Amino acid sequence: MPDDAAASRAAAEEKSALSHPVVDADVTVAYGDHPDQVIGLHAPHGDDRPGLLAPLVVVVHGGAWRAPYDRHHLSPFADYLARRGFAVANVGYRRGTLIPGQAGEGDGGPVAGRWPDTFDDIAAALDALPALVREALPRADPRRMVLTGHSAGGHLALWAAARHVLPADAPWRTAGPPELRGVVALAPIADFAVAEELAVCGGAARQLLGGDALFEQRRRYADPALLLPTGIATTLVQGRTDDVVPQAVAEAYADAAARAGEVVGLTLLEDVGHFPLIDPAADACAVVAEEIAQLAW
Repeated sequence: MPDDAAASRAAAEEKSALSHPVVDADVTVAYGDHPDQVIGLHAPHGDDRPGLLAPLVVVVHGGAWRAPYDRHHLSPFADYLARRGFAVANVGYRRGTLIPGQAGEGDGGPVAGRWPDTFDDIAAALDALPALVREALPRADPRRMVLTGHSAGGHLALWAAARHVLPADAPWRTAGPPELRGVVALAPIADFAVAEELAVCGGAARQLLGGDALFEQRRRYADPALLLPTGIATTLVQGRTDDVVPQAVAEAYADAAARAGEVVGLTLLEDVGHFPLIDPAADACAVVAEEIAQLAW
């Protein structure tokens, strides 16, 4: 496909995914004092017989860990999953903003993420979630939890599932693996070295870790490709024509898992870019829901 045609299609995919109205959560709960430390809970649609519990899907939004994108752009996807019978928790977290004197994304835009705040928030949200769900969304079953995320959120989903293999001095390390049925990471920024080689999202991974001086030092605490094996069932879903987070990033993570003795599923979708994976109007979204269902039910 000519470059201009590919760019036009990618732009149309993004426009479609981001055109859906925000879907309000049934309940919004806080796991901290900051306005971003909230989780939108979507009740499952369908069978509401007393005592019948639905698997819980935890979704983590992308946006290169930058402030302009928050959990609301993923709310149509959360609603899509709820309409397929899942209970859904849409997690918000602190992201990067422009810091005086610090370069942004080439044009003075927001930087990617906050260290350590972004990681603090994901760890705190996942730790608090089972109790919050039992109180606010009683039809959800946190014992059947699947973690998913898109792009930068895919990174955070993979990272959250690997906290038990973090270095011993990491503040987010847990004593054992999380109680998850599995992870479905959507076009994740899953290997920071390869992402930086490809300049993914304007060098967002390097920004997230604090820039050139701290990138290598902090990678061992943050790069999913270095946090293997996890022992958690993991599938990556990736569009072959994704020009935001290219296929090579997902393949690098799958290869790293294989070298660590772990099998990671990699579902590659033809003629699919970055955004259809979270677009309820796209066929790719149905593939994502089926991958989640295979782990959850």
